Amino acid sequence: MQNFAIIGLAGYIAPRHLQAIMDTGNNLVAAMDTHDSVGILDRYYPDASFFTEFERFDRHAEKLKRESKDSEINYVSICSPNFLHDAHIRFALRIGADAICEKPLVLNPWNLDALEELEGIYGRKVNTILQLRVHPALLQLKENIRSNKSKTKKEVILTYITSRGLWYHFSWKGVKEKSGGIATNIGIHFFDLLMWLFGEVQTSEVYYSDPYKIGGFLELKDANVKWFLSLDKNDLPQKAIDDKKLTYRSISVDGEEIHFSEGFTDLHTKVYEKTLSGNGFGINDARPSIKLVYNIRTSLVNPKEENMHPNILKVLNIKGHEYELL
Repeated sequence: MQNFAIIGLAGYIAPRHLQAIMDTGNNLVAAMDTHDSVGILDRYYPDASFFTEFERFDRHAEKLKRESKDSEINYVSICSPNFLHDAHIRFALRIGADAICEKPLVLNPWNLDALEELEGIYGRKVNTILQLRVHPALLQLKENIRSNKSKTKKEVILTYITSRGLWYHFSWKGVKEKSGGIATNIGIHFFDLLMWLFGEVQTSEVYYSDPYKIGGFLELKDANVKWFLSLDKNDLPQKAIDDKKLTYRSISVDGEEIHFSEGFTDLHTKVYEKTLSGNGFGINDARPSIKLVYNIRTSLVNPKEENMHPNILKVLNIKGHEYELL
């Protein structure tokens, strides 16, 4: 049994980590969040020490390390806001623990180099959650692609719409410097998936961007990808609206829809199982998607109708072609 600590306990994603820690038969000894709405601990680990001040949490972790091998923290699960991930990973390594960090691992590619160096200094491992890589339907898709190699690139359309209210834009998630923007905060898993399936990026272009939606085009080694990400409920297709769904995700390959809306409930547990067996997703697994979303975030918007996602064409028509299409 391994001892875990968790940072960011009050956040949206923390329950999946708590469930994964429990499912893998491990123990949560300490938790930290600046907010104290953490009654969820009663469902999982009511005896875990809880802190709202990072300094006290840090001191407690050091105390456990000095007490004995049995009491020290072996893993730190990091569910804090994106801009804090780098600092919290460093904390984990410093106390002699491996890190299991939510996406994105860091906001900037050069932060990965420093963390890689710290792995060597402390002799610990930085792991991340790339749960789409363990989804059964997507594993099957990867195998199908591998088994049926083609000389022509696949034509892929990625659409991800996840409705968010006004609160989103007044939280850290709506601040690009803290979240990395829409492409990073809600899109990084999908970009990682696309590169995992179809190879490295050859060209990346951004055709539209505002605080609510963003879209563009990727040329990958084995695929051309038109992509669109949105927080705006008005972008939901009619079927999703009729079904009273607030989220719509779709990936089509050569016109064939890939169905993977189900099967998300235990993906974190599967990633934890891989991590605990020494086969987790590390810095080099995360590097291509971190680099890509950084480039998307810093790219100039340059619309080209030829490779444009249908939703972007629709948005531009609504806006009266305020962008000049090339």
